[in-house]
Amino acid sequence: MLSLKEVRRAAGVLEARLSGTRLQRIVQAGDFRLIMEFYGQAATHLVSLSCRPRFARIGSPGEMPKAPPIPPAFAQYLRARLGRASFESITAAAHDRRMGVRLNSRAGAFEIVLSILGARSNIYLLDASAVLLHAMRPLAETRRELVLGEPWTEPEGSPRSEGADRWESVPDERYLEAVEDTYAALERDEEAKSLARRLENALNKEADFLERKAANLLADLGEAAEAEDYRRKGELLKLALHSIRPGAESVAVTDYQTGTPVVISLDPRLSPSENLAAYFKRYQKELRGVGAIREQLQALRNTQAALAELQRGLSGMLGPSGLDLPALRLLAAEPPVRKLLSRYYPDRVPRARRPAAMVRGRKEIPGRLQPKRYRTEQGLEIWVGRSEEGNDYLTTRLARGNDLFFHLEGYPGSHVILRTEGKGAPPAESVLDACELAVHFSKLKEARRADVHVAPVKNIKKPKGAKPGLVYVTRGKTIHLRRDPKRLENILASRLDE
Repeated sequence: MLSLKEVRRAAGVLEARLSGTRLQRIVQAGDFRLIMEFYGQAATHLVSLSCRPRFARIGSPGEMPKAPPIPPAFAQYLRARLGRASFESITAAAHDRRMGVRLNSRAGAFEIVLSILGARSNIYLLDASAVLLHAMRPLAETRRELVLGEPWTEPEGSPRSEGADRWESVPDERYLEAVEDTYAALERDEEAKSLARRLENALNKEADFLERKAANLLADLGEAAEAEDYRRKGELLKLALHSIRPGAESVAVTDYQTGTPVVISLDPRLSPSENLAAYFKRYQKELRGVGAIREQLQALRNTQAALAELQRGLSGMLGPSGLDLPALRLLAAEPPVRKLLSRYYPDRVPRARRPAAMVRGRKEIPGRLQPKRYRTEQGLEIWVGRSEEGNDYLTTRLARGNDLFFHLEGYPGSHVILRTEGKGAPPAESVLDACELAVHFSKLKEARRADVHVAPVKNIKKPKGAKPGLVYVTRGKTIHLRRDPKRLENILASRLDE
């Protein structure tokens, strides 16, 4: 993170650059970084504020990042109040690593404040009276003493010294760019190390799991191999059938191949012929079990081979020449790997930031009613009912009015809900993902084409006294879906819960 001396210099450089500009765009990239685009008569300036622990800074990136499909709440709040705001000034605390960007918009005067406090760094929005309106990170994680709607207060303590300026030799016109380049490289290096560690651990854990599963299958195969013993005893029993007395519990015969005596157990409640039939029936059952276990073993060996190939690929990326972040990201994006990462490193969403329906669905309702959850590449969630009772709960209790309801026309299947987060028109790719899941979790899952009905949840009605899973749909539309196996594979691999 920046020293006090570096914050002061960055504030001075920024003051000179932004004079006479207007705020054009705001993008929040992740949980810690805010990028603002200012437009002036001479040039356009990009300003990056980061409150990420260890990497908190003020910089200027080379380009504006792509905005997420659903802007985080802090970014939405800023956009609603700071559209076309004019730049007023920069404020820098005398004894604290804090810098503020003062802006004037039609909604009033505001100040975006970056407070660098190590692990408690944060970005805040204050009004003209220095009342705290919003924060990028939860106050519970940064400064518990602050309260939204109450006046801002300075943090206790101050840096022991102003520190050094690591970019002292860099001219002012390149200062913010140099800061951003340095920290961006550090962040990429940390991301690469973290991603490589998670990939390696996930692949190793899955390899251990598959090895244990193979050992269990081999043990089952050994038990099922007794099928041949049942067949041999059945053949011997057939030859001695005439000598068996009714009610006998066993019979002694001689194995005609080895010449050794063999005692065959009998059920005294059964006739000799029924005992014979029972031995051959058990033989057929055990034989089928052997075949099924061998098929499972072969499939498991294929999975192990594919996993070993992924491990070799990852090993090649961990060489002495350094970590290749783009290659690691590509590996992590492959559907089988993405599924493993979601299994061994599930997303941990803080409770305070979960949608109310998700908290209700994950904490209070029974497990049998909790829907399966998937995430589209556009960041939306798709929920799928697990049973007829679960369908009812999902559609009538968990889903919200503007969410979209999907169901295969004319065939039974799971209710599928695309969570729109209140948006009217979700991305077409997310809609197609939901259609694929609606067909996959239906009686027509193998069809190449299917008609999927789509309607807002507010148009779904549950008739009084109707059986579980039955709803009436008013309005909506039909999507004539041409199945895409690759799309289905990708969305199934995005499962958020197991």
